[in-house]
Amino acid sequence: MNIGGLGMDKNFMGSHSNLLILSLISRKDMYGYEIIKELEVLSDQSFQLKEGTLYPILHKLENMKWVSSYMTLTENNIKRKYYKITQLGLQQFAEEKQTWEAYKNSIVKVLGGQKYVNQTQE
Repeated sequence: MNIGGLGMDKNFMGSHSNLLILSLISRKDMYGYEIIKELEVLSDQSFQLKEGTLYPILHKLENMKWVSSYMTLTENNIKRKYYKITQLGLQQFAEEKQTWEAYKNSIVKVLGGQKYVNQTQE
């Protein structure tokens, strides 16, 4: 993972992979390689998943019933497996997004220090 040119701890992606993947497939059904490329594009290449990392995550999400999958044929008659978020997955996504927002806001408060505290007291 590469955030702004900085090497990023793989634990960051591991702990937030559910949120990121659920976010992507909440917008539309996607196949594995599409998820990888969309994540790279939307993150300005900061998040780069390998197929060997993505598919175990997708299988875990399926086992949790947050995602379902189906096969379809492409225009070139190639089988492709798509992943679709379930109602349970949408609920999980909302919970994880809310948790992320609270976490992010706490970090901003700490990084902003006294300046942030003064702004909230005005």
